[in-house]
Amino acid sequence: MKIAVDIDDTLNIVERAELAGAYIARKNLPFRIADKYSNMFVNVYDWDLSDVLAFMRDGGVSAFTEAKARTGAREALSRWKEAGHEIIILTARQKDWFGNPVTVSRDWLEKRKIPYDAIVAERWDKGLYCKEHGISILIDDNPDILREAETLGVTGVLAVGRHNIARLSEFKYYGENWRQIEAAVMRIVAAKETLHRETEQS
Repeated sequence: MKIAVDIDDTLNIVERAELAGAYIARKNLPFRIADKYSNMFVNVYDWDLSDVLAFMRDGGVSAFTEAKARTGAREALSRWKEAGHEIIILTARQKDWFGNPVTVSRDWLEKRKIPYDAIVAERWDKGLYCKEHGISILIDDNPDILREAETLGVTGVLAVGRHNIARLSEFKYYGENWRQIEAAVMRIVAAKETLHRETEQS
C-alpha cells in the first residue's frame, strides 16, 4: 500500500517560537509573539512574509534542517517498509524558503535514517496528488489538507500537536505520538485489505 507522510510537525518537531525569538532579539526587532504554537512561521510573531523570508535567509532554515525527529517515527516507517508498503514523503516546502526542498528534505531524512521511497515537494494540494498517484493514506498535521484529501477518497491520519488539537474531533484517525499514528495506520491497512479481499470474492 502507498502511504504519504508529511515532514514538518509530523516527522519532526520545529521549534518556531524559540528560534524566531532568538533571531528577533539578536536583531533587536520590534515583533511580538502572536501564536506561540502556530505551525506557520508567519503566524508565530506579528511580522509578515517578507520578515520571515529575511529570517530564513539569515539562518532560519536551520529550524527545519536541524529539527529533531519525533520519537518513534523512524521505527514506524522502517516497519512499514519491511512490510512492503511504499512510503512517499509529501511536503509543501517551497523553493523560496528552502532553495532545493527535495535535497534539503532528503538530507534531513537520511541523516536520521528515516526510510522512504520518494520525496515530493511544493505540494499544498496533497489530497489531489495522493488521488492521482494511487496513495491510500496521508499522514499530516494540517487539518485542512487532510479534510480535502478525505473528500477525494484518501484516508487521513492527523499528527496531533498543540497547534491542531482543537480540531481532533474532526478525524477518525489520529495520533498524539508515533506509536498512536502507527496503530491508526495499521487499522486502516487492515480494513482496506479486508475490503479488497471481500471485493475480489464477490
